[in-house]
Amino acid sequence: MSDTLNIKKEGALDFLSLGALVNRLDTGIIPFRKATECLIHVSGGEFNCAANLADCFRLNTGVATAMSQYPIGDLIAERVKAMGVKPFYKYFKHNGVNGPNMATVYSDRGFGSRAPVVFYNRSNEAAAQLKPGDFNWDEIFGQGIRWFHSGGIFASLSETTGQLIIEAMKAAKASGAVTSFDLNYREKLWNIWGGQEKAVAVLKKIVEHVDVIVGNEEDLQKGLGIPGPEVAAKSKLDPSVFFGMMDSVLEKYPNTKVVATTLREVHSTNKHSWGAVAWVGGKTYTSPTAELDVYDRVGGGDGFASGFIYGMLSGETPEEAVKLGWAHGALLTTFPGDTTMATVDQVKAFAKGGSARIQR
Repeated sequence: MSDTLNIKKEGALDFLSLGALVNRLDTGIIPFRKATECLIHVSGGEFNCAANLADCFRLNTGVATAMSQYPIGDLIAERVKAMGVKPFYKYFKHNGVNGPNMATVYSDRGFGSRAPVVFYNRSNEAAAQLKPGDFNWDEIFGQGIRWFHSGGIFASLSETTGQLIIEAMKAAKASGAVTSFDLNYREKLWNIWGGQEKAVAVLKKIVEHVDVIVGNEEDLQKGLGIPGPEVAAKSKLDPSVFFGMMDSVLEKYPNTKVVATTLREVHSTNKHSWGAVAWVGGKTYTSPTAELDVYDRVGGGDGFASGFIYGMLSGETPEEAVKLGWAHGALLTTFPGDTTMATVDQVKAFAKGGSARIQR
């Protein structure tokens, strides 16, 4: 991996992400319209990676984000602390009536032939108000940051969040940090203010500063406007479609060094075939395929990204990094919530072909 990415050997933080924190209300298998109770999970695509890397993989991580000062903000901040993530907060004072708010994601898990349903309340969201100048990047990156990460969900929130990501990416590159970006294309969020055309315009300017892209072929097509390959995929687990797009990615973004994603064939809500692939410096890598019994699928992609990044930060080979990401993402779907409950030993055992036999 050192031939492809010039990763610092050490730093005050191994990993820093920039994004929005949210609370997810999870009614389990009961549809929201019939729910009488729910679990509360703290989440956010960018935060999830920092939390997973800290809690499971024992790295030093941080998150730069908005924090609104009211009880929901307090709840979220407690979970950030519990996961071992160092916060860099831009504080907003909640007025007690209409915000600025911490966003809420509503979801059920579905069951069998019934798919999960996810919708949002991101009205007057504090994170959407973040803008260039809100963080002292020279001071933050001056501490020594090995890896900087952000994502398309945060970029989709407002005109200013994408500008803030670009400001942070430039500071990260200047400091010598590796930069990564998870495209995480969410049609519902982009449709509020311009749709796919706006997404491509915003994400194009961000990805010009990125070393590592996380995203599947749909993310690449809808988020970056890259045409799909001429050959159709034989199945959702066929990596040829993804690898067939790499020449187009490099043509538009020649500074790209790594592109990685998960492969998922959904047989039912609770039965998935699961794989992962990566293009690293011109070479391709593919994980084994696992048959998953899924408890909660939300966060699986972030679980892959976390394990994959851990592998790269730890100096593993690209092949091993893909397996670690694949293993951690698979394990994450067996837990409730969006962030990890796995241990690094469990991840490594799964990556080597571990089984579900009882551990005594």
